[in-house]
Amino acid sequence: MNIYVGNLSYEVTEEDLKEAFQVFGEVDTVKIIKDNYTGRSKGFGFVEMPAKSEAQSAIEGLNGKDLKGRSLNVNEARPRSEGRRGGARKDPEAEAEAEAEDPREARRGREAEGGRHTGEIETQSV
Repeated sequence: MNIYVGNLSYEVTEEDLKEAFQVFGEVDTVKIIKDNYTGRSKGFGFVEMPAKSEAQSAIEGLNGKDLKGRSLNVNEARPRSEGRRGGARKDPEAEAEAEAEDPREARRGREAEGGRHTGEIETQSV
C-alpha cells in the first residue's frame, strides 16, 4: 500500500521516516518529495508497505503523531490522475525554441500568460 505522509519537518530524512514506519511492519520504499531547484523537502512524502494490514496499522498509529516537531498527516495515498504534472511551469528551452522560430509568436504567448503589452513591436538585435 502506498501511504501519503504530510506536514513533514524540513529536517526529517527518508531514514527517519523508514524508522518510524518499520515499527509497524516491512517498508519497501520511502520517498520525500523535494523541490527540483533547491533540493529542499516540500514537506511531504510517500512510504510503500507491502502488507495492507501493516500499512493500515501504520496510518492509524502515526497519523497526528509528532516527528521532529511536526504533527504528521498520514493516510492512504490517492492514485495520481492522468496528465497531472503539478503547477504551470514554463519550459525555458521550449520558450527559447519558439522565440527562435518566430519571435512574434513567443511574444504573443507571453502576453496571453499575463505579460504586459506595450503596443510596441519587439525587435531583435543580431
